[in-house]
Amino acid sequence: MYRLLKFPAQIALPFYCKKLQINHPEFLHFKGPLLIAANHPNSFLDAIVLASVFQHPIHSLVRGDVYINKFYSSLLNSLNMLPVYRISEGAENLNANYDTFERCKQVFKDNGIVLIFSEGRCINEWKLRPLKKGTARLAMSAWEANIPLQILPVGINFSSFKSFGKIIHINFGKPFGSEVFQNETAGRAIGLFNHQLEQELLQQVYKIEEKDASIIKETFNYHISPSLKILLVFPAVIGWLITAPLYYPLRCITKRKWNNDHFDSIMVAGIFVGFPIYVLLITIILFFAFHSWWILLFPFFAIIGAKSLLSFTFTKWYHQKN
Repeated sequence: MYRLLKFPAQIALPFYCKKLQINHPEFLHFKGPLLIAANHPNSFLDAIVLASVFQHPIHSLVRGDVYINKFYSSLLNSLNMLPVYRISEGAENLNANYDTFERCKQVFKDNGIVLIFSEGRCINEWKLRPLKKGTARLAMSAWEANIPLQILPVGINFSSFKSFGKIIHINFGKPFGSEVFQNETAGRAIGLFNHQLEQELLQQVYKIEEKDASIIKETFNYHISPSLKILLVFPAVIGWLITAPLYYPLRCITKRKWNNDHFDSIMVAGIFVGFPIYVLLITIILFFAFHSWWILLFPFFAIIGAKSLLSFTFTKWYHQKN
């Protein structure tokens, strides 16, 4: 399932964000054993973005309370997700974390990559929150098993948590291994680990400044001539009219039920699943209703409309704010 969904997720990413900036793109080719230690500002969308840009598969640690039955467990496992439990989800579940750590160590032994959100929970904030001890404990457990694990600090920054067409910065800190923590007691080693990880992440997590919007505007004006903009207005308007009946009701429903830290992720997931089905269904209906081959251009108009509605909107796309 992971491999099946990764390619369409990569295609959908440019619709979701108008700019993706990565400070060290060469890190995207890293192999394991690697533990990605990231902040967690935007629910499961954080994992989707990282999994989309990394060349090799990523196994993500997710909150254990979503593993509510065998069906969900099988589905999440097929997406390379592993459960981790917090004390708030029941002390009786904490022992299951040892099984997860063992599975993570097997991933590391196979030169794989694991993603952990070191703050422990998702909050829509533009700052780093205090780090939990889970990242350090997983790393120490791997090093005790003589696994040459490397830690890669990653800061994920979103210009907004409510609108489409946002800017995303993925910033990599300096990778580190076990050498700093050798010959230290367990408690002191965890403290030193969290301090080093925190110092790396503090440099990578921030609020994206307004100056990035002007950079987007200049890039847009440079690559698209005025005459081409005029030519794109008609398909954009038609596409906007086509896309709006899907987008705005979905946004309204999502805002009513999930107007919290998961809003952005639910919206993206809804568009990701609903948009292709919606466009295909409308195309089939119109084709059989009008028996015209011109109807087959409908998906093209819908895609242009999606870009204008979700990302560009031509004159305002580079001014979007929270």
